[in-house]
Amino acid sequence: MWRFYHAHNMKPVLLKLLTDIKISHTVFAMPFALLGAFMAGINDGAIVWTAFGWQLVLIVICMFFARNVAMLANRILDRKIDANNPRTQNRVIASGEVEPAVAGAYFFCNVILFIGFTGFFMFWENLLPLYLSVPVLIILAAYPLFKRFTWLCHVYLGTSLALSPVAAAIAIAPETLTHLPIWLLSGAVLCWVAGFDIIYALQDIACDKRDNLKSMPASLGVKPAMLISQFLHCICVALLFGIATTDQHFGWLFLGATVLIAAVLIYEHLTVKKWGTTKIALTFFTLNGVVSLVLGTAGIIDLLL
Repeated sequence: MWRFYHAHNMKPVLLKLLTDIKISHTVFAMPFALLGAFMAGINDGAIVWTAFGWQLVLIVICMFFARNVAMLANRILDRKIDANNPRTQNRVIASGEVEPAVAGAYFFCNVILFIGFTGFFMFWENLLPLYLSVPVLIILAAYPLFKRFTWLCHVYLGTSLALSPVAAAIAIAPETLTHLPIWLLSGAVLCWVAGFDIIYALQDIACDKRDNLKSMPASLGVKPAMLISQFLHCICVALLFGIATTDQHFGWLFLGATVLIAAVLIYEHLTVKKWGTTKIALTFFTLNGVVSLVLGTAGIIDLLL
């Protein structure tokens, strides 16, 4: 009877946690991981789908569990901070709706599943994903700690998401890490994420100052922080143009997507300048979702064509 009761109640808890960590936001990193995989999978202008298809499935699964680890670590480590912030106090762990011990159990389940699925790449005689799985998870889970010590926390978050195309390339063909475009893509993701995370932090300036958290807006002021955000997004666009000009597999479609992304990022900053954080759903979620989906889709289609 005890087992039935707990098994019956685990589903609602799982749904609450998955809703709270916003599974839909996987859209920010997944297209770049897939693009990195396709960049590594192209061999003499073609892809050998026999193995590549299964490897792609594994990459998607690993991305899912890795993001769960990162977000659950964020929610668990920040639960007391979140409880004192009106914007985040209703999160399920911060509000006490889900016990930290239960969330911790789900966290370790995702850790084990991520490590386990990276081991399947041994079928293609590639043990690097397995060997690197724990270091990658440590990097992903450590992000919440950095805002306690340095305003470079946004850059650290960008670095953690920038692992996605590099990790995917390692999973497909480790030797492609000698190719410059893979690293340019990783750098572009780093600058893009760090730039929009600075914008996202504008919502919490008062709470960050009260709690002595080192976000850029709270530490440096709004204007310097936004200038850094704009600079990072300029570098992002420059790196994307670098990919378009250094990788012969990309054509006009990827170049056109890069131009569109530049326009979207300009619009994002103009929106923040005019409306502040009142339209954060547009500036953070919608526009940045467009950036990742457009670039990832255009890049993959260009490679296939």
